[in-house]
Amino acid sequence: MYTAFIFDIDGTLINTEQAVLGSLRKMLKASYNREMDLADLAFALGIPGAVSLRQLGIEDVEHANKCWNELMRDYRHTIHVFDGIGELLAELRDYPVLKGVVTSKTSQEYLDDFVPFGLVRDLPFALCADDTNRHKPHPEPLLTFLEISGARADSTIYIGDTVYDYECARDAGVDFGLALWGCRQPDIIPAKYKFEHPKDILTLMNRP
Repeated sequence: MYTAFIFDIDGTLINTEQAVLGSLRKMLKASYNREMDLADLAFALGIPGAVSLRQLGIEDVEHANKCWNELMRDYRHTIHVFDGIGELLAELRDYPVLKGVVTSKTSQEYLDDFVPFGLVRDLPFALCADDTNRHKPHPEPLLTFLEISGARADSTIYIGDTVYDYECARDAGVDFGLALWGCRQPDIIPAKYKFEHPKDILTLMNRP
């Protein structure tokens, strides 16, 4: 049985897709007069904002990221916890397992976008983008989490929704479970487990 459950946030615990992509598109239009389809911005899901902006060829990343985060406020009402997540975390309280999150959000984004939903009581360990020098898909975030939490890689599972999450877990020596409810490309991600619904994660508790 796994003794540690680590979750991604965006696309796994909470649905932020409309907020992230809508605010990014709005920022590009307002600040750079660039019109882009939401589909062409989907690559930004699952990696730090600064990385996404560099991939878009933006040089003043700090300013652009600040504008993007300010516009996110206009979309905050669209962010919500995925159905079944609250129940899953409540069920996991009955098991002696370590729980936490490894996210591409910065610490401030974590406080603004995630903490208000009240899930942190069940996820006491948190590692954000500004806690490491390298980010997903590099394994450093998960390796750092293992170090600070004391969890063992061979009894830990990371649950996320993107290929970046999968590659981070693979290279950290951690098993990976794909959250299909938030995943855009399920067929190209070779996860050990693919979960249709958050409650399906509980089936792992019955495994040796």
